Amino acid sequence: MFKLPVLILSIVASSLSQADIFTLPPADVDVIGQVETITASRDETLLDIARRYDLGQNEILLANPAVDRWLPEENSVVVLPNRFILPDAERTGLVLNLPEMRLYYFPKPKPGETPVVITHPVSVGRMDWETPLGKTSIINKQKDPEWRPPQSLKDEAIAEGNEPLPDVVKAGPDNPLGRYAMRLGIPGYLIHSTNKPYGVGMRVTHGCLRMYPEDIERLFDDIPVGTPVMLINQPIKLGWLAGSLYVELHPPLEEDAEDYANYMDRVLDAIAEFTAGEEINLSGRALWQAIEYQDGIPVAITR
Repeated sequence: MFKLPVLILSIVASSLSQADIFTLPPADVDVIGQVETITASRDETLLDIARRYDLGQNEILLANPAVDRWLPEENSVVVLPNRFILPDAERTGLVLNLPEMRLYYFPKPKPGETPVVITHPVSVGRMDWETPLGKTSIINKQKDPEWRPPQSLKDEAIAEGNEPLPDVVKAGPDNPLGRYAMRLGIPGYLIHSTNKPYGVGMRVTHGCLRMYPEDIERLFDDIPVGTPVMLINQPIKLGWLAGSLYVELHPPLEEDAEDYANYMDRVLDAIAEFTAGEEINLSGRALWQAIEYQDGIPVAITR
């Protein structure tokens, strides 16, 4: 008499573990995933929930501005923003959108396989250690890497009054690279794991891209050396789904704040370019709310 509940629990667990893998839609469809809600428990923080559902810290905070990060009220509703507009980039290899703090991986399907897209949150470089933009590739992969702090980080630690950094940090729990590292063709930059997972989804790195340990562990063997990597800056994302135009808006990077001082104009310009002058019936209210919140949740803006 317990077989049905066990089966249901198994299905739920399976669906959660695959929440980061989506069937790749056809070229004229750009929106994947669904926004969901759960009820919070006082036994876990909002950041615990973020990690459990493969969301970054900024993502879950922007989607839940009224929920306390450290002490969510019992049974308070938590929005899980697991719906995304695919970035405006070639759907191949790795695409990392810095304002979104999210990675998209488009693995090359084997014969007979359904194409998929895999997405995970990442941390990016803070304002004084910006992650570079542009096209590169994975040139090397290493499991259990050693970390050799560059002189710039050694100097920063001393200037801030911290303990001097060693020349080499061996693999282990104190290694900030975690257990997995993928080196980019841009000298000095990596996609790597971390020993500080609660910083994932924030601007906290010295330019590298950090992932939850469990996320990079699952991807590590599947991403071959030579995989193309595109690092982009798209706080405004647009896409089509079922004939409706969607917008997904993120706060711009701090160094771009002046360029986005009139966010409405930037969005309207992006819409005009995206639709190539095609006449569309915009919902002013939906568009205004999306611009006001900038919460990273895709919103339909056409009637």
